[in-house]
Amino acid sequence: MSRRIRLSMIFLGLVTTLGSAWRIWQLWEQEMLWGRWPLLFYLGAWLSLVGLRASFGANSNSVKHWRWLGLSVASGVALSLGFPPLPTTFLMFIGFVPLLLVEREVSESASGHDRRRVLRYAYNAFFIWNVLTTYWVTNTAFIAGVVAILANGLLMCIPFLLYHQSRFAISRNLQGLAFIVYWITFEYLHMHWQLSWPWLTLGNAWSEFPSLVQWYEYSGVFGGSLWILWANLLFFRMAEQKWLEKQSIAKSALGQVAALILLPALVSLFWYASYEETGETVETVVVQPNFEPHYQKFKVAQADQLRRFLQLSEGAVTDSTYYIVYPETSFGRIDTSRMMSSSAVRGLRQFVDKYSNLHLVTGLSTHKIYKEGEPLSPAHRVVEGRDGKTVYWESYNSAHQFTSGEPKIDLYLKSRLVPGAEFFPYYDYLFFLSPIADALDGALILGTQEERSVFPSERASIGPIICYESIYGEYVTEYVRKGASILFIGTNDGWWDDTGGHKQHLRFASLRAIECRRSIARSANTGISALINQRGDILQPIQYGETAAIRGDLHLNTKNTFYVIWGDLIARLAIFASIILLLNTFVRSFVGGKRG
Repeated sequence: MSRRIRLSMIFLGLVTTLGSAWRIWQLWEQEMLWGRWPLLFYLGAWLSLVGLRASFGANSNSVKHWRWLGLSVASGVALSLGFPPLPTTFLMFIGFVPLLLVEREVSESASGHDRRRVLRYAYNAFFIWNVLTTYWVTNTAFIAGVVAILANGLLMCIPFLLYHQSRFAISRNLQGLAFIVYWITFEYLHMHWQLSWPWLTLGNAWSEFPSLVQWYEYSGVFGGSLWILWANLLFFRMAEQKWLEKQSIAKSALGQVAALILLPALVSLFWYASYEETGETVETVVVQPNFEPHYQKFKVAQADQLRRFLQLSEGAVTDSTYYIVYPETSFGRIDTSRMMSSSAVRGLRQFVDKYSNLHLVTGLSTHKIYKEGEPLSPAHRVVEGRDGKTVYWESYNSAHQFTSGEPKIDLYLKSRLVPGAEFFPYYDYLFFLSPIADALDGALILGTQEERSVFPSERASIGPIICYESIYGEYVTEYVRKGASILFIGTNDGWWDDTGGHKQHLRFASLRAIECRRSIARSANTGISALINQRGDILQPIQYGETAAIRGDLHLNTKNTFYVIWGDLIARLAIFASIILLLNTFVRSFVGGKRG
């Protein structure tokens, strides 16, 4: 590569990075949203770093380097294009193939077993995938968003590096299995630790086409991950034969790929066409008040917000309406021990009592004041009261059900929290970050509860899912096992501006509907509110930025699917296989064994 091209890359990258950073700063000062400017920031930074490495990195001008860089970029772009809201999901079937070709060429080059080189190109691919697909997370908080994208790209390299390590110690027939089970194990573990961010779980890609994955009621999203990984492996074997081994592709290989792709899709389409929703129906109203969260929602007086909520509700509720759904944190600063002292709660209660058999489910920002001598939870905070006494209190992101004619208000506390925003991950171990935790009022920001709760009524039981919780399939099944016959999702997707984030979040809800075969009412403060049937179809969506309410009939279902009963069985089997393969790898590497 010529010196002029390298300098042009560096210059263009720096100009794009600095220009977009300046624009983001200007918008922030003007209290305006950032839109897609973070995407330009990331792409500019990436281009400048590539140019700098080309100018000063060792072996950066070699033909192999640029070939491998191009292949890793192709993987990152293909995986991004295969993810919602784009309709090119089938690109996921080949997204890993270019990167797998890089790994093979590196492994069979003079350097041989070279984890650092594999890491370099794998990180390039996964960084691009994260940036192009989830750049919008930076709109919530700039520094946290940058750290999340950089860290998640690095975490994705772990299963790929383990695959690179194992291929030198196990037989060729087991190498493909290692690639599949290591990745699924990573996805599962990424759902179950305190830095959880499973947004890019491969099986989520099929949320764009729920008609093709009706079998998620048996497998959950990891069935979709297995489908994608297996197809990538078969396409990779074909690419090896064609381009690296210079052999013709056997018809049997083409038949295997065709069968793997077509059979699950055709079976699913048949189930989709023949599936009939079960259970009686309840008329449900969903409200989207449309308060922008960064600069509007928490500054508008609650009386004004309540007025908009009630106006939308009164225009949609009929005498037959059984449920009305409001979004996450619709109203705030409410003491759970004195609910009726809140004017917003009194207004909601008066509205509900005007109708017979009406149930209102809403999200609230609540808190609890601890009584003297009462045991404190890890999420408690400390403040000095007006009388000089120390006050212990706890904050919640909660959901509540108001029932016509009944004084009781049902309560559920959001329990799957957003790392960083709603709790401080691994605070006990990251003691050196205590100043940041202190600035956030402690190690845990929000209180939680151990088990899921359902809101009962005479006709149904509601699973009250709050925002981030809806991306965890097995977690949602806990509501169903508790008896939920219908699911409500309250969320606030306006943090990300009008980008792909709120569209992805909506589509993931379709997968929960299929896995549990439960109808869903989804109320977004700003985002896309909708009704979702048991097949995963999105009905009557209220678009981003609209202020509206919708009404429809949702079916109640009391039967449990295979997935509800057994959960992420595929992932657990993958963990078991991963342990066996890693032990095999360690033993063979330790004793100097080679692959068969």
